[in-house]
Amino acid sequence: MQYENIVQKTKEEYYNLHVKFDNKNYLKIDDNNTIEISINSRPENGDANREIIKKLAKHFNIFYKDITIVSGMKSRNKIIKIKKNDSSILTR
Repeated sequence: MQYENIVQKTKEEYYNLHVKFDNKNYLKIDDNNTIEISINSRPENGDANREIIKKLAKHFNIFYKDITIVSGMKSRNKIIKIKKNDSSILTR
């Protein structure tokens, strides 16, 4: 089977993210694109940001590289961008 035309649509979504540092393991998303997440890692050497990206990737079922921290690398309040790819085949 050969496909002539394959189109990949990319949808970007921005979220406000608030981080809490405690042992409770939760991730809550509000209707207005606000995420509240709890992590175990301390904010040292980027460990907390890595854990945030890992949890979000697992929740949204996407790759790590599709999540970007736009602002707030050293803050509890962050803005993140999530790319979601939909591959669809148009014609054969």
